[in-house]
Amino acid sequence: MQFIDLKAQQDRIRPQIDDAINRVLQHGRYIMGPEVSQLESMLADFVGVRHAIGCSSGTDALLLPLMAFGVGPGDAVFTSPFTFFATCEMVALTGATPVFVDIDPVTYNIDTEKLQLSIESVQAEGRLIPRGVIPVDLFGLPSDYDAIMAIAERYDLFVIEDAAQAFGATYKGSRAAGLGHVGTTSFFPAKPLGCYGDGGAIFTNDDSMATVIRSLLVHGKGNSKYNNVRIGLNARLDTLQAAILIEKMKIFADEIELRQQVANRYTEAINSISGGVYGICPPRVPDDCSSAWAQYTIACQHRDELQARLRNDGIPTMIYYEAPMHLLDAMKYLGYVKGDFPIAEKSSGQVLSLPMHPYLSKEDQDRVIRVMTKSQM
Repeated sequence: MQFIDLKAQQDRIRPQIDDAINRVLQHGRYIMGPEVSQLESMLADFVGVRHAIGCSSGTDALLLPLMAFGVGPGDAVFTSPFTFFATCEMVALTGATPVFVDIDPVTYNIDTEKLQLSIESVQAEGRLIPRGVIPVDLFGLPSDYDAIMAIAERYDLFVIEDAAQAFGATYKGSRAAGLGHVGTTSFFPAKPLGCYGDGGAIFTNDDSMATVIRSLLVHGKGNSKYNNVRIGLNARLDTLQAAILIEKMKIFADEIELRQQVANRYTEAINSISGGVYGICPPRVPDDCSSAWAQYTIACQHRDELQARLRNDGIPTMIYYEAPMHLLDAMKYLGYVKGDFPIAEKSSGQVLSLPMHPYLSKEDQDRVIRVMTKSQM
């Protein structure tokens, strides 16, 4: 059994992928070839925004809008401590200060009441200037953007949506990556929409922001390739990756539905035993949202025991994330200590992600379910 089965997907569209790669080899425009703009148009239509901008990774997708907003030393950017390191890493890379806000215990996304309190605390302290928020749509579920955008407007903050795990999800009828002032996603191979290497995209309805980001991702170029008007990056999306993503986009909606079917079976099984001997709580999705199910992540009172039982049965699992960001060595300079974000810390000790991909057979699903629903540890 595979935790994520990329080969099964590849087998489904191998002829189309081969043809797409061969077309790029034929025209030879490996950098900024026509497939890049074609993919960007498809992505913008899918999310429902004016601009989608392909870039070299989900990490650069976070960095580029931070640069475009002019974030730097003395600025505070609020984000979740329960996520992958890249989110706070890119804030720190600009010289700004990541300010962590604890998470909601049900959704694992940023707690909006605590967000407002944190902003007020930073303002009162006066050492940093609140500039923006980077909500993380964890495990495939969008954050509460109605509340986040209202807070951002109240305090004049930008919102960069980190939808690396939620591309394909919805929030009150709108697509993830289109819910903030700027949205970002990752095309890392294991993501719901993944390429065959690194890749990412940035989404916005702001024409000026799109212009600046397009400049930044090609060394800050102006109207001419050799007239650089700002300090930028080399952060372009490769044509070959764009060509592959175009073919994957054609089956993406179907794959999201297949992921939902797997999630439904897991959830029904867990609910049928009311958590069982392992004390399992399934992920909960609000009625007005849908998840992209980048991961199917349970909370488990006896996680280590369940993980061992699954391992013994040949079933792979993952822990996202073993430690919250404020306890990582790289973040020690911020001065946080254990106990500062108790919900994130508790979640790190309980979460367990089960095999999840569109091609997970019912037989393999049943294997996972049998172990979870056994009556003895």
